Amino acid sequence: MNQHFDTILKSGTVVNQDGEGVRDIGIRSGRIAEIGGLNCDSADEVIDCKGLHVLPGVMDTQVHFREPGPTHKEDLETGSRSAVLGGVTAVFEMPNTDPLTVTESAFIDKVKRAHHRMHCDFAFFIGGTRENVQDLPELERAPGCAGVKVFIGSSTGTLLVEDDDSLRRIFNVIRRRAAFHAEDEYRLNDRKPLRVEGDPRSHPVWRDEVAALMATQRLVKLADETGKRIHVLHISTKQEIDFLRDHKDVASCEATPHHLTMAAPECYERLGTHAQMNPPVRSADHRERIWYGIEQGIIDVLGSDHAPHTLEEKAKTYPASPSGMTGVQTLVPLMLDHVNAGRLSLARFVDLTSAGPARLFNIACKGRIAAGYDADFTIVDLKRSETITNQWIASRAGWTPYDGMRVIGWPVGTFIRGKRVMWQGEVVTPSLGEPVRFLETLKA
Repeated sequence: MNQHFDTILKSGTVVNQDGEGVRDIGIRSGRIAEIGGLNCDSADEVIDCKGLHVLPGVMDTQVHFREPGPTHKEDLETGSRSAVLGGVTAVFEMPNTDPLTVTESAFIDKVKRAHHRMHCDFAFFIGGTRENVQDLPELERAPGCAGVKVFIGSSTGTLLVEDDDSLRRIFNVIRRRAAFHAEDEYRLNDRKPLRVEGDPRSHPVWRDEVAALMATQRLVKLADETGKRIHVLHISTKQEIDFLRDHKDVASCEATPHHLTMAAPECYERLGTHAQMNPPVRSADHRERIWYGIEQGIIDVLGSDHAPHTLEEKAKTYPASPSGMTGVQTLVPLMLDHVNAGRLSLARFVDLTSAGPARLFNIACKGRIAAGYDADFTIVDLKRSETITNQWIASRAGWTPYDGMRVIGWPVGTFIRGKRVMWQGEVVTPSLGEPVRFLETLKA
């Protein structure tokens, strides 16, 4: 019997858990209804995807969209517009806003701000502090919550829990996997005199690899003691890769495109403070070991750590200059360029950006192209060569450290719950973002 669908994606190369193959995808009521040859079936709209690869929707599990707070550099609408133009279908947004996302009222306010105003689907982390420990078991189970995020080294904003006693209190009460910015605050404070005014090359000297490793080792020790799961964000050192390889029972970890693409000192000499991030971009031997972590399966997910600041702010003399760069819009093209260069397979890219996030964070109905799942797709042209430019960036910050970089592999379509949100570089559907659903936060 012939079937009728809302939309059929026709003749694309579908990349999924069972490999690659040319298939049609039938979409009905925002979900994937059928996969296969649908030549005898009809649809309200048929979209020709011949020559294109249809991937499960890319999820960026670490972004900073600045709202509420310093929205002169980003807000939920502009950040999510940047995301969908880059082929990203869902984002996990961080709690170092102003006010901080550390209370039920602040979290509810954020969800209200995002609902049908963000262009992609979304989840928000709740910040873990000394003051809200007793509330975390309830807060981490709120619909739309990605879990608890803790800064054990100071970065942008005022969230900081640097001592083991306070961290242990947080570990003792949480049930879900918690995410951590892992730099040892005590070592960072001791090494501040090593910063050289006007020279961002001293950034990785100050925030050195020992500070990162010490913090990660402390977190693993606490996780072992309390029987909890941790997620170490933006791995930047070869030492962390080698250490985490032996602690995958409790620790997952993330790599970022900038730590996989840039290397010191060249990036600081070329870009100055535009390359300044926390934790820092380091020398090429660290970058190559992070690639080893990708190859060996030690790295679980990719996150852009999109953290925009204005050009005026970044122009301040180091170390007064803030750490952070845009990244959500360039994640897909940068990593597809690495795919074309042979540094990872397309299947591994899918695992890092869709199946991996779904597995780690227990996401409901996303992360696979499978019947009954949300019809979220990142459609890419693997052969298309484009130049990344500041003019293409939709972030309110308006710049990218990759301005002028030629890449091979480009996002041409973003589908979210069956809606064609971006096509050929244009946002074509009004913002319809909804909270990501997690198995641990489902409410009857």
